Amino acid sequence: MGFFDFLKQPDINKGVADYHNTSGAVLLDVRTPQEYREGHIPGSKNVPLQQLDKISAVADNKDTPLFVYCYSGSRSRQASAMLQHMGYTNIQNIGGITAYSGKVER
Repeated sequence: MGFFDFLKQPDINKGVADYHNTSGAVLLDVRTPQEYREGHIPGSKNVPLQQLDKISAVADNKDTPLFVYCYSGSRSRQASAMLQHMGYTNIQNIGGITAYSGKVER
């Protein structure tokens, strides 16, 4: 690992591909409901960062693979840490939707 590797942002396009290839996975959008309505990755579930305690509505098994994204990658990083603290074991922060090049639903 190089000195500047910590500066690299997660690759959301690779993360979405990994999500599609992972059985039983949940694609988790932690933005606000309004941001979600303005455009989200198809198949994603919206659980805003401020309401992350309601995650069991979309992932009650703590081993469920979670692929977490937000707008820029900041909230998804926070959410990943919170989920880990809540006992979830299979979390991947895939970054921000601003870098996503695939189809977006409204």
